[in-house]
Amino acid sequence: MLDTKIVGGTIVDGTGTPGYTGDVGISDGRVVSIGEVTEDAAEIVDATGCIVAPGLIDPHTHYDAQLFWDPYASPSNIHGVTTVIGGNCGFTIAPLEPGDGDYLRRLMAKVEGMDLAALENGLDWDWESFADWIGRLDGNIGVNAGFLVGHCAIRRKVMGADAVGQEASDEQIEAMEQLLAASIEAGGLGFSTGRGNHEDGNGDPVPSRWATDEEILRLCRVTGQHEGTTLEVILNGCLDKFADDEIEFITAMSVEGRRPVNWNVLTVDSAAPDRHPRQLGAGDYAASKGGRVVALTMPTIVGMNMSFGTFCAFNLIPRWGEVLNLPLAERMEKLRDPAVREMMDTISHSEEAGVFRRLADWGGYRIGDTFSDENRSLERRYVHEIAEERGTGHFDTLVDIVLADDLRTVLWPSPTDNDDASWALRQEVWDHPHAMLGGSDAGAHLDRMCGAPYGTAFLRDTLRGRKLVSLERAVQMLTSEPAELFGLRDRGVLREGAHADVFVFDPDEVGCEPIYLRTDLPGAGKRLYSEPVGVTRVMVNGVTTVIDGQQVEGALPGTLIKPGRDTETVLP
Repeated sequence: MLDTKIVGGTIVDGTGTPGYTGDVGISDGRVVSIGEVTEDAAEIVDATGCIVAPGLIDPHTHYDAQLFWDPYASPSNIHGVTTVIGGNCGFTIAPLEPGDGDYLRRLMAKVEGMDLAALENGLDWDWESFADWIGRLDGNIGVNAGFLVGHCAIRRKVMGADAVGQEASDEQIEAMEQLLAASIEAGGLGFSTGRGNHEDGNGDPVPSRWATDEEILRLCRVTGQHEGTTLEVILNGCLDKFADDEIEFITAMSVEGRRPVNWNVLTVDSAAPDRHPRQLGAGDYAASKGGRVVALTMPTIVGMNMSFGTFCAFNLIPRWGEVLNLPLAERMEKLRDPAVREMMDTISHSEEAGVFRRLADWGGYRIGDTFSDENRSLERRYVHEIAEERGTGHFDTLVDIVLADDLRTVLWPSPTDNDDASWALRQEVWDHPHAMLGGSDAGAHLDRMCGAPYGTAFLRDTLRGRKLVSLERAVQMLTSEPAELFGLRDRGVLREGAHADVFVFDPDEVGCEPIYLRTDLPGAGKRLYSEPVGVTRVMVNGVTTVIDGQQVEGALPGTLIKPGRDTETVLP
């Protein structure tokens, strides 16, 4: 007798082939029969009118810490995600030197927007090795999860405070090589590093930014010595255009490591039509040298709010950090100065601002949460409307508003890339051999964005919106394509012998609710959240984890994705 039989649904198996009506038989966590299934089952799931697809695979998350207090990886799980990849961008919380947790906590709070109180209250920070850390998750998670080993933690473990500000000696690099090898043998899925404009909790460049090319390439070589591993990186040019040396570097990572390298995130905008060809060209160049470089790109526009009160993309606009990194009282004093305002406004519109010029449509910002009686009536209104009423400029109006809230005002920018031309370009990019869907950052930037629902949002757009791809193609992009990049064995498809990671949804309803702020983190922290629509059932390794959009409490059937055991080697 089968454990579960899903009957009457339209099976979209993740391969891109046309869907068909049939049943799925599940036993011992695997799909054992598919199509016409006559065997009896202990549980019958009626999927009439629904799509039965593989569970979604999110290739770029930061659930490394959250899984300790939220083993379900919410809200990704309730949006059909059954497998997540963490440890990206060079940032992990293991290995860890005893007593050094405060440094990594504050780093993660700064670079990944994790709630510091949640990090302080949700974990005990008493592990040392990667094996100790990952072992605490084994058997205690509701999704399948694989974790890269982050360069910053490795460097800090070996070099201590000298990880910031110093190049590593040959002996220190050797120690990092040994530490990375041990971490991969313990279950690390590969190696990630970062050369983006990230700063630690002290305001200094993060440890990975102090590494030489030699250090990073030697760690890539170590990664390639282990079966089933992969590589990931974030560079300064990821959000805009790669410099020539960045293309050479990311290619060298793949060639030296003999593994694919993925990077995050490729933005597509018809107002910058030369950007994405340049970025995808990195993949073409890598291929010509025997490597493989894959860009992650999102199929939906993920809104990201801004604030003058906390670290966000505003801080990355040239010279803005001189103002926004000041203590609150000094920052507010500077923002009251007309000369400072003029400088900030002018630079934000200049060539110097690069990709961050897209943030400078001040009149297009919508006011979110406010914190003063003076601003209460402005919520959900656009700055240009308020400026017209007041007879003030857009930037001056916005700054006046945030000053009245002691800089706590939540600001929602209008997307600049939501035009038909941009969507037509995205449609082309999705079929490029060096691009793949992903980049949610789920588990990070909790007060800024909520990328976790991108799968249900994309399926909604596919079925009832722009309809840029077929349903079968959309499912393939969300399931088997990331599975193939990471070499995930028997995941991302529905076929006999595959792991029973299943996503059942109503095609007439699937989607996501508007994002809202929710207080449910350790230490009474807040995060942005979105509820699913039309999610009938999610199964992980044959166990039901979500029913009608609600997670099943206590269901923890997730597997730690370990290299070699759960993955096969993918060569460039």
